Amino acid sequence: MAATTLLSCVVVGTAPTAMAVPAEPAAADPARDRGSAGQDRSKSQVTLALGTVTPKTAEATGAKSRITVTGAVRNVSGQELPGVTVRLRTSAQRMSSRTELAQFAAGQPARLGGAPASRPLPQAGAAGGAATFSLSTTTAAIGLRQFGVYPIGVEVVNQYGQALAGVTTFVTFMPRGTQVKPLSVAWVWPLMSRQHRAADDTFLDDRLAAEIAPQGRLGGLVGAAASTRTPITWSIDPALMDDVQTMASGAYTVKPPKSERGTRKEKSPAADAWLNALRAASKDDPYFTVPYADPDAVALVRHKMQNHLGIAYGNTGVAGQVLRRQPNTQVAWPPSGMAGPGTLDQMAKAGRLGNGTFLMSSAAFADPAQGYTPSATTSLPTSEGTKRAVVYDETLNRIVSADTRTPGSAVLAEQRFLAETAMISAEAPTLARSLVVVPDRRWSPSPAFAKNLLSHTGGSAWMRTTDLAKVAAAAPQERVYRGYPDSMEAYELGERYLREVARISRSAARFGSVMVEPIKMNYRRAVLRMESTAWRGKSRYKQAVAAREALDDRLDADMGRVAVIPPEKDRVSLAGGSGKFPVTIVNGLPDQTIEVRLEIVSENTARLQVGQVDDQEELIRLGPGQKRSRWIPVQFAGNGSVQVQARLKSSDGRTFGEATYIKVRTTGYGQLALLITGGGLAVLFVGVGVRAIRARRRRKAEAAGDGSTGMGPAAAGPAGAGSGAAAGAGPVAGGAPDFRPPTRAEAVRPPAGPGPVGPAGAPGAPGTNGSAQPMGPAGAAGAAGTPGAAGTPGSAWPGSVATESPAPAAPSASAAPSASAAPAESALPAEPADSFGTSAADPWPPREAGPGPAAGPAADAEPGAGASGWPAAGRHRGGDQG
Repeated sequence: MAATTLLSCVVVGTAPTAMAVPAEPAAADPARDRGSAGQDRSKSQVTLALGTVTPKTAEATGAKSRITVTGAVRNVSGQELPGVTVRLRTSAQRMSSRTELAQFAAGQPARLGGAPASRPLPQAGAAGGAATFSLSTTTAAIGLRQFGVYPIGVEVVNQYGQALAGVTTFVTFMPRGTQVKPLSVAWVWPLMSRQHRAADDTFLDDRLAAEIAPQGRLGGLVGAAASTRTPITWSIDPALMDDVQTMASGAYTVKPPKSERGTRKEKSPAADAWLNALRAASKDDPYFTVPYADPDAVALVRHKMQNHLGIAYGNTGVAGQVLRRQPNTQVAWPPSGMAGPGTLDQMAKAGRLGNGTFLMSSAAFADPAQGYTPSATTSLPTSEGTKRAVVYDETLNRIVSADTRTPGSAVLAEQRFLAETAMISAEAPTLARSLVVVPDRRWSPSPAFAKNLLSHTGGSAWMRTTDLAKVAAAAPQERVYRGYPDSMEAYELGERYLREVARISRSAARFGSVMVEPIKMNYRRAVLRMESTAWRGKSRYKQAVAAREALDDRLDADMGRVAVIPPEKDRVSLAGGSGKFPVTIVNGLPDQTIEVRLEIVSENTARLQVGQVDDQEELIRLGPGQKRSRWIPVQFAGNGSVQVQARLKSSDGRTFGEATYIKVRTTGYGQLALLITGGGLAVLFVGVGVRAIRARRRRKAEAAGDGSTGMGPAAAGPAGAGSGAAAGAGPVAGGAPDFRPPTRAEAVRPPAGPGPVGPAGAPGAPGTNGSAQPMGPAGAAGAAGTPGAAGTPGSAWPGSVATESPAPAAPSASAAPSASAAPAESALPAEPADSFGTSAADPWPPREAGPGPAAGPAADAEPGAGASGWPAAGRHRGGDQG
């Protein structure tokens, strides 16, 4: 842009007009390598570079006051150029304003009338040839008479007088005895650099080592300041001090973006030497700091990230530590010296500006209405109150900030600097005013040029040196603040870029919250480096993205060192519905203690509940390289798998890093389910056993009865439907009832006759003999728990037996009841018909109908032996049908 184009085009012989808007990255200016007329350097036939202009300021008049210009010409046309000549052009027209001066600076020397000197250059006429020259004239020949600025030009022509190249510069003429009010000129000397680090211990490049070398950019700035007595105010980026101190304190690593491995660099003696030189050069000068890494304050405020600006101001202390003294002036310098009201408010607030001063570009204010350059001090309203502002001259900023490392550029810049300051003084020679000169933030002059500027400031009769604090203390003058131009937004850090930086910042903040003092891994500064004004401009965007991605990768790697280690294969198997599984937390950071909480969250709380560890175990402190395990209690409902998330959180509840996923699987129903299942199996086995025992008893009972279907002898008598009386037990046809109970011998005697028998009868009801009539108290056939005698099928009553055998003979008298006779059957409860039996259609274990009173003895006694001396009423297959 103009700041760069102003001097880089001198080899073409032209110099464009300075713009009114502050300079930004030169890559944004398509006319960088063109002259004022848009002529491409590649089409130039010759190049012209001035070597010297002496004297810098002409003080004497007459023929003895000689002005000499030297330089060099080179033929770059690739062919012979016959008749190449260089000539000097001058004018006695004194510049009347800075605007006119700028117009002449951008024009060709042909507009200057006089040509007092010329010289042929035959060597430069040959293809690729070059030649030096020296042209001289006097102040009298030019016609210089009074204090002011006069144009002077050098022109290269061919044999036809056509201009091949030309350049215009200026001579300041100040006769001895001229009385003017000198300008109070204050210099701001910026010490800032590009951002060279991603993480604190890793450099993106090693260019800073070259910059701090004695002939490097930063080495030259410190050397120039130390070589003169001109007072300056240093503007220092704490991030630069941090970088150089890191290099000077020990070995460091250089790892370019996207590189797999870094290069170890030993402790830098040059860094230590540069810091010592800076301390010595600045010991008597005031200095102020910009926020750490000089963040793009305008972009941060625009995108609602003003809290980052406060963090940047909070990290400026490193400069005082390195320089071993604290800043002694308070200055807020917006990017490019321009900012809107919102940014100014935030800078005043976050920077705690108080009685400090804003450092602003004159491009942010309207042109002066009075016709001359006003003093530098003015005021600005902010939400923190009205603040003083020191306004630096934007045109001078462009002149001194131009590239002066190309041939001839330094001479032109020096001459233009002297001309501009003299012109300002000549605008109102009797008025005392202040002037502030501020180069670009990352100014890269040649060491000689920087030194000469300071020397010219202190040695010129129309200037006197001062410091910034004195300028700021002067009474403010009214200026019209124009605000922040919309065109400057194109140079800011963009929204997409800052959105990614904000994401990294949030991750870094969460990571930092688990660290325990002393904190040795500070990602705040790393994030601030990504927000620096050094990344402004399209030409720097790719580099900015690469640096940001390098930081992102490093942060992810460091966060990955503090992690949850899941069980093998990320899964856990439980044998029951509850249990515990181990989770290990590891701190792989080399020199940082952490304190974390472990959070386990079930993705299906209805099936898996996660218990809580004890309070004293909730907060986990791990030193470098340590690991610790925790057993996590869980309760599972049912079978299957449920996934849980394991996360680490800081003591204040902020999570960081990626979640670890663990699959919990149960292989059983749990204790309660096992009890229920076991109980059911036990009942099943008992039922099967009981059925087996019954079947065995029935088989034994049938075998003991030799195939009979009843236990007592068959009664003789005529068959009668439904009679069913047992032998000797009840009335028989044609006879009186026999109330005598059978003897034991009779009870076990086989049946009296071979008459046919029916199926086994069911036990009789109490007090009945198988008929509808009640029996007497001594009836045996209906005794409870005994089977009825053989009877015909289809008996109407349970226990009734139909028989076709004749009635038995009358019992003998010897069959009297014995003392062991059973009690009356009416006193014995009846056995339920289905007490042990099962339905033929039911294959499952017996139904629980409840045992009857006689169930115990009948089940436990051997067949044929009653518990009380009575015949045992054993079951048989006929009973299964009742």
